[in-house]
Amino acid sequence: MQNQTESLSEVDAEYRRLHDAHQDHEHRLQALAGKSQLSQDEEIEEKRLKKEKLALKDRMEAIARNHREGVPH
Repeated sequence: MQNQTESLSEVDAEYRRLHDAHQDHEHRLQALAGKSQLSQDEEIEEKRLKKEKLALKDRMEAIARNHREGVPH
């Protein structure tokens, strides 16, 4: 049985786009975390990515909730 993320990604284009962006942000944050020291620009980027990643996750959760409830988004 597929998990909810996989099935939503298959049927909802917005969810798929958000999920892909969330993954991209996670990969970039991991790359930044691997550095021993961040430049000022990298620190700003890290904060921005974390905020955007959280917003993406919130929107994905709203879409998932709407799908569970049968409400179009």
